[in-house]
Amino acid sequence: MAKLREGFTTGTAAAAAAKAGVLFLGAGLRPEQVDVPLPAGGRLAIPIARYEIEGAGVRVTVVKDGGDDPDVTHRAEIQSLVALNPGLRDGEIVLEGGKGVGRVTLPGLPIPPGEPAINPAPRAQIADACREALEEAGKKGGVRVLVEAPEGERLAQKTLNPRLGIVGGISILGTRGTVKPFSHASYLATIESGLDVARAAGLTHAILSTGGRSERMAREDLPHLPELACVQFADFFAPALEAAAKRGFTRITLAVFFGKLAKQAQGLANTHARTAPLDLAALAAICAEAGLPPEAVARVAAANTALAAQDVILASPAGRACLQAVAAHAMTCARKFAGPGPALEYRVYSQDGKRLLIMQGDSA
Repeated sequence: MAKLREGFTTGTAAAAAAKAGVLFLGAGLRPEQVDVPLPAGGRLAIPIARYEIEGAGVRVTVVKDGGDDPDVTHRAEIQSLVALNPGLRDGEIVLEGGKGVGRVTLPGLPIPPGEPAINPAPRAQIADACREALEEAGKKGGVRVLVEAPEGERLAQKTLNPRLGIVGGISILGTRGTVKPFSHASYLATIESGLDVARAAGLTHAILSTGGRSERMAREDLPHLPELACVQFADFFAPALEAAAKRGFTRITLAVFFGKLAKQAQGLANTHARTAPLDLAALAAICAEAGLPPEAVARVAAANTALAAQDVILASPAGRACLQAVAAHAMTCARKFAGPGPALEYRVYSQDGKRLLIMQGDSA
């Protein structure tokens, strides 16, 4: 298999644009790429797309590259409008967010309400990059940087920013500075941010859903819980439960479809299809123990998808007992990841929107 290509974060894009802007204004340079420090250590050369003079400053654009793990900001333009200000202290960097960069409105995130959604690591990275450029240019004073993303408001609608109370655009992120293919670090950070916001709002019951559809079904079942209680955890079974327990949630509802339930019953910490295929033989064995007839057990073991296996199970008189057995296995695994604290609950749905099962589990 070919080696997967790493990309870089929105924070690294903004830092590169800011550094290039300082070099342009301070030394008359127009580099086609700039070398920037990374929050996790090391450096990375970032291509510059264009320079545009605006008044006494310059707007520098970098096209964000997600590598072989692209997200919604892949190929988005990240811009830094840079101005040198000798009235600032030497090395002082004043950072602001403009068009397309979200603004925080709720507590619980690393940035307080009212501030632009530029996380601490990229803030430091942008400042370090600007100071490097000042030193290279031999300039005193400070720098003002306005970070913008022209398509940020549109792109943010495809993220969980509105749920987190970040309005008006995307977040400028990146604790590493690079995007490691299939590391899903940004998604894990989103899960943790959602849980932080829910706890800051005083919530103690979280709905962890595998996606938007299962979330909607769970919210119909639990209308008393606000949207803030809902966090989509996708394939991150163990990390999401560990994070919720660590933050002191006393009750956790897992809203899933049958396919994810079956994978969770295998005890998989991450249920992504790329690394964790469904073990149909194991599923068939659970169903056999629950009373599924041998012919149906064989069909489950030979099924080509989880949906096909589900159809076989539900068509049998032993179907409900099989669902309960699979959910019981998943509950045991969920308890292992969540620890003894929170009460756990499973709500299992079919693809056509029917609730198949509710299983309660008290705190251990």
